[in-house]
Amino acid sequence: MIRHIVSWKLNTEGEARREAATQIADSLRALVGEVPQIRSLSIGPDAVGNGNWDLALVADFDTIDDLTGYIEHPAHQALLPFIRSHIAERSCVDFEF
Repeated sequence: MIRHIVSWKLNTEGEARREAATQIADSLRALVGEVPQIRSLSIGPDAVGNGNWDLALVADFDTIDDLTGYIEHPAHQALLPFIRSHIAERSCVDFEF
């Protein structure tokens, strides 16, 4: 199995940051069921709010090819311009477990 972990720092402040985090999370969560390669997906904003990254995603895939299929899936690709418009920094790691 492959675990895909992404975290983002958003480029807005205050309520706009919370709204962007919610919109990004909702849009990625909606891919479950639409992108067949996703085995599980959890996403949410930072609960502590003390300078941590603003939003994190953890998604599991059976294989690296399935992760690639998710990344290249048209539904995922369609979200990227919207997501990127709110991102100041992005971090990602993919590992086998």
